[in-house]
Amino acid sequence: MSSSRHHRLFVYGTLREERVREAVFGRQVPGTPGVLAGHVTAVVRPAAGSGTTAVGGGPAVRPTLERRIDGRTEGTVLHLTDDELAAADAHAAGHGVRRRVVLGSGERAWTHLDAEPLRPAARIVIVGDSIAYGRCDPRGGWAGRLAAAHIAANEAEHRLFNLAVPGASLADVAAQTPALLPARHPDTLLVAAGINDAATGDGLDRLTEHLDSLAALALDTGARLVVVGPLWLDEEHAPAYEGLRFTLDGALALRSALRAWCEARHVDHLDLWEPLRDRPGFFADGLHPTAAGHEEIHRFMVRTAGAWPALSS
Repeated sequence: MSSSRHHRLFVYGTLREERVREAVFGRQVPGTPGVLAGHVTAVVRPAAGSGTTAVGGGPAVRPTLERRIDGRTEGTVLHLTDDELAAADAHAAGHGVRRRVVLGSGERAWTHLDAEPLRPAARIVIVGDSIAYGRCDPRGGWAGRLAAAHIAANEAEHRLFNLAVPGASLADVAAQTPALLPARHPDTLLVAAGINDAATGDGLDRLTEHLDSLAALALDTGARLVVVGPLWLDEEHAPAYEGLRFTLDGALALRSALRAWCEARHVDHLDLWEPLRDRPGFFADGLHPTAAGHEEIHRFMVRTAGAWPALSS
């Protein structure tokens, strides 16, 4: 039996067609017109050899959404049960993930966005701590590399603002970010903070509160939230700052907490643990990556999040 709960789902592709809805949900689900601002439709194709076909046969090409500050996408709003929402997720699997958006009517709804969160981005704001700031790397760390490649891909429309502050905690980021976003009109908010919270001993206790605040801010701003981190750290050589103690156990606890929070709320989590795991030679002091370490992180982002290829030196 289906749950009695109902969910709004904004659809802009094949699910606008009645025959497709009947095939996916097993019934004729009625829909009402809806509009999503800040987006335009584009085409995504499955990887070669995937064998993916559209419902009822035909080409496997499906629409996706790209970000445009003045964009507007017309679609259909469906009211679905839990089971039907899961069926819609399965229909989108392989190219789309379900995320929260605010419609032109002011209503909050789900929709399916590109599974690679940085690929459709145009205007990115990064907030976080010294690692996101790029300390120990004259080229500005992974964020500097991301900015160079992103802007080179489309200088006219792409922007990246790195607003990370060394020493910032998630509490600091949650308090400071609301005043920083309006003038920059971001469509993507990368939150790369937390390692300082894990080092205080009690910083993880309010992790959910601070992330919930940032998620609400991103949604109200029309930005897609992407939570980034943490990195592996070399505990033996990690520095101590004003009573902060950076441990591998603390970093692992932070990683688990971030993953759980993002999964529960359908928020993108870009886990940066693996690129530098057990590779102490890529750290300047056990905590901050070297320029080569940041290069490894950026390459990982290119592969897993749709970030733009690294530029040659």
